[in-house]
Amino acid sequence: MIAVVTGDIVNSERIGPEKWMPSLEKYFLQLGKSPMVWEIYRGDEFQLITTPEKALEVALTIKALVKKIPELDVRIAIGLGEQEFKGKGVSDSNGSAYRRSGRTLMGLKENGVNLGIGIGNNQENTFNLLFKLALDFMDSWSVVSAEIVFITLQNPDTKQREIARKLNIQQSAVSQRKKRARLHLVQELLDYYKETTKNMAP
Repeated sequence: MIAVVTGDIVNSERIGPEKWMPSLEKYFLQLGKSPMVWEIYRGDEFQLITTPEKALEVALTIKALVKKIPELDVRIAIGLGEQEFKGKGVSDSNGSAYRRSGRTLMGLKENGVNLGIGIGNNQENTFNLLFKLALDFMDSWSVVSAEIVFITLQNPDTKQREIARKLNIQQSAVSQRKKRARLHLVQELLDYYKETTKNMAP
């Protein structure tokens, strides 16, 4: 079983790709090489493969990365399933994970939702409800909230004083930003997702 993460940048027509493309590519390179692990195509769309357990963390890291740029957001669909055909790149490959990711993204666009998952079992509805509830505050992340989420997801063991030094702010401000970003809820959602997908039958 694999996870296929498909997404597109929301409001990309307002902001030039030079503002967001380099940082997105830099993050994707942490996940693997293009085009076998990830691709950016049609200007503002992307697709990547990862493990089911890591898929939500990857999606939320991308969201935080993109929302560090004013006016931008991202729409992301996760598909869990099989890879039945491996092509020359992610966009050339196929399987149930790819189909579920693509169909989920179409549904997100139709319903104005920015995060969803296609699994093909009863857990799908539970996850999508939790995602909608979390989007109620994640879609409203400010630039500084997104920044603190991104740093924390990338470096989960980093102490608050180290983050404060990196951002040149008081340690108390780091704590306040984490609270505003609802970071504890983000972590609880990630923990639940990872534990559930870990026990999910292929």
